[in-house]
Amino acid sequence: MATKTLKRNVGVAHSPRPFTSPIASAIVTVVAVLWTIPTFGLVVTSFRKKEDISSSGWWSAFTNPHFTLDNFRAVLSTGSGEVGTQGMLPFAINSLAITIPAVVLSVGFGLMAAYALAWIPFRGSDHVFYGLFALQGVPLQLSLLPLLTFFATGVKLFGHTIIPPLHIVGTIASVWLPHAMFGMPLVIYLLHNFVSTLPKELMEAARVDGANHFEVFRRIVLPLSLPAVASIAIFQFLWIWNDLLVALVFAGGTDDVAPLTLHLANLGGSLGSHWENVAPAALISIIIPLIVFFSLQRYFVRGLLAGSVKS
Repeated sequence: MATKTLKRNVGVAHSPRPFTSPIASAIVTVVAVLWTIPTFGLVVTSFRKKEDISSSGWWSAFTNPHFTLDNFRAVLSTGSGEVGTQGMLPFAINSLAITIPAVVLSVGFGLMAAYALAWIPFRGSDHVFYGLFALQGVPLQLSLLPLLTFFATGVKLFGHTIIPPLHIVGTIASVWLPHAMFGMPLVIYLLHNFVSTLPKELMEAARVDGANHFEVFRRIVLPLSLPAVASIAIFQFLWIWNDLLVALVFAGGTDDVAPLTLHLANLGGSLGSHWENVAPAALISIIIPLIVFFSLQRYFVRGLLAGSVKS
């Protein structure tokens, strides 16, 4: 009898405690509801008429419902009469043409740099890593005008041209290059934490078999890093897709290279009086980030926890 009691007490003592509680669940539920209310208001507003939007809040749609699809037809077909006649499709294509290369460049070169800093020993590698980490503290706004000047006029020293002008101001390349450059420090830092935890024995075995660094990176590091790469790619995609400042500075405000965020800003009108255009356009612009997130969500949690525990 005493033995059974002892075993029962030992089992109770070592039973894992739950990671949640009713209070924590209630707090998370309240925060989630509060976080969702603005998005829900955006959905309701996008289906309301212009006069209803101007005269009352979106919550009044439940007591006096008057819904229409004219707002979606306007932004998809002709846009706003005050800012041009193009629909949203050309600007969405511009956003994809900016976002996808910037994500590929920043994540691709970031992963290669992370592998080099983690597994290719060279003098000063730690200082390089710390310097890249410190670059995260450099504000993007501080470098926009110098970078714009570099793209337009190049670099001159004592009257001599060191780097010729790139002549890319006002093109899509001038928008995704800053995104790629300023995104790489954070990408390198996060991916380095994951790549450095890969099994050392696996790397040594590949080197013994005659694999060079490129083969090790392509056949071992890249496949094993897919969860972390997908997680970082989601953050990069969302950040670049939702950016307005860089596009406003480097795209020059022309419609042929303007992304969707710049088009959304113009849809509101000069005094923000066209909410009937902004609400449905903003709702449509959310669709592509949602597709990216849900298509990569199985890697998302694994990528967030990657490198948190050393093997």
